[in-house]
Amino acid sequence: MEYGGHWNLFTERDTLMIEHTLWVEKFRPQTLESYIGNEELKAKIKIYLESGDIPHLLLVGPAGTGKTTLAKLLAKNMNCDALYINASTRIGTLENREERISDYCSTVGFSQFKMVILDEADYLTPTSQASLRSLMETFSRYTRFILTANYVERIIDPIQSRCQVFKIIPPSKRDVAIRLAGVLDQEGVEYTVDDVGTIVTSGYPDIRRVINSAQRQTVNKVLKVDKFAMIAADYKLKLLEHLKNDSKSQAFNNIRQLLADSQVNNFTELYKLLYDEIETYGKGHVAPVVLIIAEAQWTDSFAVDKEIHIMSMIIKILAEIKTK
Repeated sequence: MEYGGHWNLFTERDTLMIEHTLWVEKFRPQTLESYIGNEELKAKIKIYLESGDIPHLLLVGPAGTGKTTLAKLLAKNMNCDALYINASTRIGTLENREERISDYCSTVGFSQFKMVILDEADYLTPTSQASLRSLMETFSRYTRFILTANYVERIIDPIQSRCQVFKIIPPSKRDVAIRLAGVLDQEGVEYTVDDVGTIVTSGYPDIRRVINSAQRQTVNKVLKVDKFAMIAADYKLKLLEHLKNDSKSQAFNNIRQLLADSQVNNFTELYKLLYDEIETYGKGHVAPVVLIIAEAQWTDSFAVDKEIHIMSMIIKILAEIKTK
């Protein structure tokens, strides 16, 4: 089903790219039918599109799983003008963007209503979020806000209460593999099923990372998976094995080398894996290890060097679960 509507999306440079060389942008879903996963949420979004109106929305989920895509898809397929702002580019504060949002919302538009997409809103401080709440209240009659966040707990309650909160669940690995294969087919790239599987495993659930990785490793229309991607594909499982089987000093050295080789800079999935598998490597020390993981996850967004930060967590875990 096609949904008509005026589309006027202003980016940070107030321009809309028509041609894309980045696959992740070139193949970003433009219709609800092409958006993979989250079928129940899609059914709800379909109602919004058919009615021509939406409430304020807060889309929450891991990085690269489709929050921004869904927000832009909504704006494009509804009769609205839209302003897009990435909150993480001015970390911790809206600064002059409060004025920009206010000016945008208070001017006369060309469409039924206006939409403000505030990406990565969990980067805003509570003070800035309080200012945002005021803007949402002031312009609620003609303006809808769509916020995205990796961590819902970092969004203040007054904003959450003013939004319909939806959790974005990553699509299955199979669906991501099918999407990647479709991208490769459209680009005329030669590939093997094994290589597609390796790339999906290494990047899942971050679809953006999966597609970017495939483009990076495509040379002369042939997908060639390099050794770093293959290491990254199973680094989390190897890390677990080191925690379970190595001595304290061996585990430290092996995990440090593993992280360096993997070239991973986003450890969101690792925190969850370490928590889910805690009984396999930390039996008898579950409660202290949970506290260590929770502290590291909470401070992760403030860390300058993610690899150093994750190794500090590993050191604490090893000190807790191993005596020698």
